[in-house]
Amino acid sequence: MTCSTVLTGQDLAVAGGAPAPSVPVPQLEWSPCVRGSAFDCATAKVPLDYNNPSGRTIELAVAKRKATDPGRRIGTLFFNPGGPGGPGTVQMPQNYERFPREVRERFDIISWDPRGIGNSTAVNCFASPEEAADWSASKAAGFPVGEKERVAFIAAYKDLARRCEQRDPELLRHVSTTDTARDLDQLRRAVGESHLTYQGISYGTILGATYANLFPDKVRAMVLDSNIDPEAWTNHASDDNPRLTTFLRMGSDRTAAATLDQFLTLCGSTTTAHCAFSAGSPEATRDKFDQLMQKLRKHPVGAWTYAGTVADVVNSLYIVHPGWTDLAGRLQALWQGRVAEPSPLPPPPAVPNPNPYLGEEQGAAVLCGDSPNPRDPNVYHGLEEAAAARAGDAGRFWTWAVEGCSTWPAVAADRYLGPWNKPTAHPVLVVGTTYDPSTPYTNAQAMAKQLANARLLTHNGYGHTALINPSSCINTYTGRYFIDGTLPPSGTTCRPDTPPFSAPKPIGGATGGGGMAGTVS
Repeated sequence: MTCSTVLTGQDLAVAGGAPAPSVPVPQLEWSPCVRGSAFDCATAKVPLDYNNPSGRTIELAVAKRKATDPGRRIGTLFFNPGGPGGPGTVQMPQNYERFPREVRERFDIISWDPRGIGNSTAVNCFASPEEAADWSASKAAGFPVGEKERVAFIAAYKDLARRCEQRDPELLRHVSTTDTARDLDQLRRAVGESHLTYQGISYGTILGATYANLFPDKVRAMVLDSNIDPEAWTNHASDDNPRLTTFLRMGSDRTAAATLDQFLTLCGSTTTAHCAFSAGSPEATRDKFDQLMQKLRKHPVGAWTYAGTVADVVNSLYIVHPGWTDLAGRLQALWQGRVAEPSPLPPPPAVPNPNPYLGEEQGAAVLCGDSPNPRDPNVYHGLEEAAAARAGDAGRFWTWAVEGCSTWPAVAADRYLGPWNKPTAHPVLVVGTTYDPSTPYTNAQAMAKQLANARLLTHNGYGHTALINPSSCINTYTGRYFIDGTLPPSGTTCRPDTPPFSAPKPIGGATGGGGMAGTVS
């Protein structure tokens, strides 16, 4: 089966609604994730296919941190860390300190590895880690440069699709955003909440919007931070062969280019003591970056190729502190011809399996099955050149990020295609960052407009998600909203606590993870 297969199953654009009453509520048996851990873990059993609830079941790994002030506890806040492909049981504990203090005091915070991901019943298309590593090494890092690399890159993803179809084709058809929204409602029921309190970042915003329109009467409070435009995600509810990829429809290329330009401008506006890559002025620093990219095209520094470096640049723009400062140091090392040290990974949290397998096929299974992308691998080079003309190096990166979808072997059986404006029981709070390297501020504006009742809160700052790039102002508004439903005044704008290239106190970990080479995270 290819991506051109006609969608089968329930027409969710018309149907929607709650899961069939015959679906039993999962039983969650909580115990400390590991001895002495502040986090509790449980496993939920849910149907693979909600249209056949008595058929195959799958497991969801779930983690919880109890409210720190139980006497004033309000309820449970569910959190999705993005991706698609982000394992919540790992990333919620890593980023727990990022949640506003009053939210941690008054809510149990629960996250889970969505179906297909991480410690849950996972998509895994390889027989061993060595096989997965060999596959990864068969293609260029970042994106292909030149005809030879393009042929190998396309062949590698065709091979991945073949492997995935052989391993568990049934699972591939049931890892959609709609399936996960139904899982979320089952988890809500499992903890005894009558209404959902939810925070979703990045991909978690399209999950939240899907839930809000499948279960509009169940929404208590919902924060959607760094948004995906639902119309871009669904190709305007059309399965016709799309002209553009998901990320080009969203404008990820343009927003990455604008954020990179801010990085170089701010770097060039300070000294090398604050930004190692500074050339003394914004213009000189931008020229220096362009020269470095040209040099790397001809002469990689160790394993640092041009395309691999561009991928590192885009991903390193996600977290301002310490990401931007560390990135400047790596670029300066490459400029001097030295092999740059990659950023250290955040410390593993105290959970049973803090390093689950997170192969590219996990995020791909969600994104490719859910969101239409061009099905002819040969069109991606032309799309790349058009994106590069308007967005430079970042355009090349974001174009190839979903080339694997061109030959992906499954279309999701259940997809929600709209409408997006079903009136919810309570209004939704949408947060958008003005310089975000993957989800443009325009997508937050689109989300706020398309939902029936939503308020846009603007983070006039940098990086991917306001949660991971702290703003006390944003936290004050989101905390108040979660606790008593108070929305910020229309047009409210916040700033980050610490501007780029200064030194804040480091806390928490990273977001995203999993997925394809350039997934939203």
